[in-house]
Amino acid sequence: MAKNLVIVESPAKAKTIKKFLGTNYEVMASNGHVRDLPKSQLGIDVNNDYEPKYITIRGKGELLAKLRKEVKKANKVYLATDPDREGEAISWHLFQTLKLDKNSTSRIAFNEITKNAVKNSIKQARDIDMNLVDSQQTRRILDRMVGYSISPLLWAKVKRGLSAGRVQSVALRIICDREEEINAFVPEEYWNLEATFQVKGDKHPLIAKFNGKGNNKMVISSEEEMNQILKDLENASYKITEIKKSERQKKAHLPFTTSTLQQEAAKTLNFSTSKTMSLAQQLYEGVDVKGHGTVGLITYLRTDSVRISDEADTAAREFIGETYGKEFIAGKEEGKESKKRIQDAHEAIRPTYVTLTPVLVKESLSRDQFRLYQLIWKRFVASRMQPAKYETTTVKIDGNGYRFSTSASKIIFEGYMSVYTTDEDQEQNKTLLKDLSEDSELILEELNNSQHFTQPPAHYTEASLVKTLEEWGIGRPSTYAPTITTILARRYVVKENKNLYVTELGEIVNNIMKKAFSSIVDVNFTANLESLLDSVEDGTVNWKTVIRNFYPDLEEAVKLAEKELEEIKIEDEETDVICEECGRNMVIKYGPHGKFLGCPGFPDCRNTKPYLEKIGIPCPICGKDIVIRKTKKGRKYYGCENNPECEFMTWQKPSKEKCPKCGGYMLEKGTKLVCNDEKCGYVAVNK
Repeated sequence: MAKNLVIVESPAKAKTIKKFLGTNYEVMASNGHVRDLPKSQLGIDVNNDYEPKYITIRGKGELLAKLRKEVKKANKVYLATDPDREGEAISWHLFQTLKLDKNSTSRIAFNEITKNAVKNSIKQARDIDMNLVDSQQTRRILDRMVGYSISPLLWAKVKRGLSAGRVQSVALRIICDREEEINAFVPEEYWNLEATFQVKGDKHPLIAKFNGKGNNKMVISSEEEMNQILKDLENASYKITEIKKSERQKKAHLPFTTSTLQQEAAKTLNFSTSKTMSLAQQLYEGVDVKGHGTVGLITYLRTDSVRISDEADTAAREFIGETYGKEFIAGKEEGKESKKRIQDAHEAIRPTYVTLTPVLVKESLSRDQFRLYQLIWKRFVASRMQPAKYETTTVKIDGNGYRFSTSASKIIFEGYMSVYTTDEDQEQNKTLLKDLSEDSELILEELNNSQHFTQPPAHYTEASLVKTLEEWGIGRPSTYAPTITTILARRYVVKENKNLYVTELGEIVNNIMKKAFSSIVDVNFTANLESLLDSVEDGTVNWKTVIRNFYPDLEEAVKLAEKELEEIKIEDEETDVICEECGRNMVIKYGPHGKFLGCPGFPDCRNTKPYLEKIGIPCPICGKDIVIRKTKKGRKYYGCENNPECEFMTWQKPSKEKCPKCGGYMLEKGTKLVCNDEKCGYVAVNK
């Protein structure tokens, strides 16, 4: 009979750990949380100092009965849930629910599921850290208060099924603000000028870009300016005034945190944040590797630290020396973490065994598991390697007072780039003409000028949104993926070609939140709350104090919104469209995908039709009405009602005004009207 019982969160982890501990240990899984706040009510006693009312999660009764049976048999119980706030809280809930004895119960935590890590954690067993538990409780209660107070208001004012959240609503606002920025963006004209020279004695041309006058940089912002420069350069003679060679280094990237892993997996592997976390969880909990048995391949996946243990650092350096050569091993100062505050005492995400190279485990992994593991392995190994070294050559060419320049660089030592490169590392490895000197004779072959327009800010992708949330201190490693999943599931946002676009429903919800709950969706307010949660974890702030200061203001805002937001409710608006089935005038209804036409005789008559809202502007191609349409995923655009016969469409609202310069149609961009034809570039005030 096993004398010791170890309780983990997942069956996969239980299987891996059981292999390390032997017959004296029974390992069982709780399958995540066993207690939570009730779904049917707020679950927080606001009249009793905000005490949470926890209940056993439905469906966990049989599992808990098995755990209690094993607890009675065991002399010692080890709670081995994940090494973060959430894991600490699950251990505490298990302790309470199973009525465990404090003297025979210990908390153990490990950052990687390896034999040494698990056995060492038992040697370093401790009590449950109530500061961590309280920090998680505070987050859970704050999220519940926001969700259960504001969501019913959205149901009353808009429609059922909507939701608000402390972090999700801020994420939605960030995306909406970017959309407004893009819509209001007015492009500015600029021109580029390139000179192609023939160097006497060399067959290859030398191409240089226009910089300005002398040492002063110039931006060519109109065709008139360009023509003046071209006129000044007529019959000009050109001379190389400076050739400068230098050596520069590019340091290796730090090993992955949760945020940087999600960003890089999105960019290079095209993984969503939720897919990345799901695959990383599988690699962490354990995979059956041919010849090695079940192995936890990576360290804990929810971390904002870039710290690496001394043992792992030493193993990586030895591996690099043996595989690539000692000259590739980084100095001891490389790969050090920044001074920013780290939530948990975790390591960065790294392979548990650096010697288990991607090639060795490939046969044991699915295609996507392999691609993610390879990314993590390469990034970690590269982080312990020397910087890449480049030789850069810059050439300055003067002609009639104007300056052109060109540069090239070549790698002279690959360093970490022999293992790992990102898109940003991919530089053109080219060299300039070998015999180029300040005495070289230049003959101008041609001047090429081209017109361009500045581009609006890019739409958010999952990767760039995660980066922004992290930079602003909103949420934590464990919240990024579920936050994005929620706003996509609610159809507040849709994803097309990696980009995130706000739907009409998302705009309505965001406007309500900004109007009635400005502090909830305020970036700085939300970031400050995260800082307070850190202080609860440190033990410097009492968790009840955070709740006491938060709830009364929220309650007051909800009461005020109930009175002031009556006009937001979307009533059924009658139209002149007749229902073919019963003869009634159809009404505008609102569904998960936006507006549609429905019969007011529902449920007797269930006829529905798409709703095409006219904007009062004729199609510039065929003259029929322009209507608001939606893509299959719900993104709004403007198209001709005569589609598909007429293919006119635009993402921005078109104007009645015609462009006086080219006769094309204009787009409304905030306070400006901009010609749709970029080559025209006409801009006017939107009256």
